[in-house]
Amino acid sequence: ELKEEFTRILTANNPHAPQNIVRYSFKERAYKPISYVDQMAIHFSLNGNMILKDSDEGRRQSIRLSTAAEKAPVETSAVTSEETEIKDEESTGDTQAAGDEEAEGSGTAEVAEAAEAEEPPCPRMKEQKLANQFNFIERASRTLNNPMRERACQSEPTPCKNFSATANQWEIYDAYVEELQKMERSKEKEKTKVQIAKREEEKKKGRNLTSLESQSDDITKISKAAKIMERMVNQNTFDDIAQDFKYFEDASDEYRDQQGTLLPLWKFQYDKTKRLAVTAISWNPKYKDLFAVGYGSYDFMKQGQGMLLLYTMKNPSFPEYVFSSESGVMCLDFHNDHPYLMAVGFYDGNVAIYNVKKATSQPSYRSSAKSGKHTEPVWQVKWQKDDMDNNLNFFSISSDGRIVSWTLVKNELVHTDVIKLSVEGTTMQGPEGLQLQTLGCGTSFDFHKKIDYLFLVGTEEGKIYKCSKYYSSQFLDVFEAHHMAVDSVSWNPYHLKVFISCSSDWTVKIWDHTIKTPMFIYDLNSAVGDVAWSPYSSTVFAAVTTDGKAHVFDLSINKYEALCTQLVVAKKKNKITHIQFNPVYPVVIIGDEQGHVTSLKLSPNLRRMPKEKKGQEVKKGPEVEIAKLDKLLNLVREPESKA
Repeated sequence: ELKEEFTRILTANNPHAPQNIVRYSFKERAYKPISYVDQMAIHFSLNGNMILKDSDEGRRQSIRLSTAAEKAPVETSAVTSEETEIKDEESTGDTQAAGDEEAEGSGTAEVAEAAEAEEPPCPRMKEQKLANQFNFIERASRTLNNPMRERACQSEPTPCKNFSATANQWEIYDAYVEELQKMERSKEKEKTKVQIAKREEEKKKGRNLTSLESQSDDITKISKAAKIMERMVNQNTFDDIAQDFKYFEDASDEYRDQQGTLLPLWKFQYDKTKRLAVTAISWNPKYKDLFAVGYGSYDFMKQGQGMLLLYTMKNPSFPEYVFSSESGVMCLDFHNDHPYLMAVGFYDGNVAIYNVKKATSQPSYRSSAKSGKHTEPVWQVKWQKDDMDNNLNFFSISSDGRIVSWTLVKNELVHTDVIKLSVEGTTMQGPEGLQLQTLGCGTSFDFHKKIDYLFLVGTEEGKIYKCSKYYSSQFLDVFEAHHMAVDSVSWNPYHLKVFISCSSDWTVKIWDHTIKTPMFIYDLNSAVGDVAWSPYSSTVFAAVTTDGKAHVFDLSINKYEALCTQLVVAKKKNKITHIQFNPVYPVVIIGDEQGHVTSLKLSPNLRRMPKEKKGQEVKKGPEVEIAKLDKLLNLVREPESKA
């Protein structure tokens, strides 16, 4: 793109012509700039000596030449007549001396003279045409110049009013007294109408308008143009970051062998979320620059309101959409087929569906105590395929040990308990022979990419359960995974058997779901907050730890340690909570406990593709990625499991 050629159009304008000529306008009695400038540039001029026939000078010359031509024949005729007279006299003298014998001859001579004398005068010379000596014709033509016009317009001046007033101490005192009296009256009214006010407040809560609705109609008309202008201004402001995002490739990677780096790009922050932690991040499946961020708090002693913001990389200074909630947002997920729908889970156990198309801050659908909400915080939500009746449905997991399927039926959320997590060996004998069982606390789950009914559940006890939608009473398998809570569990996007888990016990583990023991274990020396597979390679994943570092691994290059371990958050009190790969661009976004979201670009070593061999095409696609990870797993698998 940097080598792209741009065509330039040549115009007939003279580049040396002055553009700022000013002339005095006698009409307006002021100096005015001349809009029209003569663009003609004369490259060659020659003064000739040719004269037009029709001009005055041409006529004078033609008359002069004609008169000169007339005078010349008259003079010659006069000369010839004089010569003839002299000859006649001489001839008469000769005849007289000759005698009488020659009388007859002389008679004939006289007759001849008389005949000569009677002859008419010779005709005039014809008028000569002016010959063109050089055989050259001079022609010229000129187009008419358009007449200059002056046009001006003037807007009507806005109406203005002059207001002036003087205030003395008595007037100020009276104003204060009136204000105090009004306040007393309002307090009396409030006492009498407490119940009515409460009802009105409840109604108002349901009708909370967003900033967009509360704005006047004039602003909404230009909101789209203003949004485009804001993006343009931001692109100019952060031009160096945009250039880095698009073109910069770290050249020093060639000399680092296998190590890579993360280049910080934009930082997304919002004034109202400064005291809230980033609790969830999700990229939009349709618009690859748009992502949603959920804000809440992981500290149960500091619970308050939550926020849900949608940012775009085109405008890092301000969010595209802002939603507020009474309880902290704990998790969110975009619908794959309807990218404007978001499922959200809250700290108070409720779930909700937000519609970005609707300009309201309230969710379109929300659970309640009547509709079977969770009794503990909802840690994860995931959209599923529509059910048999084409109703939208999603799953949620909570600390209360329930995994619930929510279906949208006739604009209401209907719940169905899929599984209740129970802790083995905790069954107690209750009164009257009742058996009481301690429920497990679910913290995360993930559904298989191909096998629709299969999903994994991570718990606070450190176990991972392999479950099926169709078996609610028992688990398909149990993995003794970690010693502390499982913070995240995720299937590999390419390989159908592999999944990854991370925990607060400082470890990240990679599993084959057919084998009870982990394939790879990585100790990151700090509690691991989140882990994510990359969308472009089956062997690349990234994890974030509470000490403010991001770790990027590529198993195909180095099976033992991270290719990149970089400090992203500098403050000691701050902790990183979540990380997500962009589905298209080589970018990750990282959220922290201060409410900031940082975007970072992966250097070439962190997204290295197989090298091209001479005469062979590089194979790409899911099959190649599966084979790449299988090759690594075969090195690790025990001989018994291979057999």
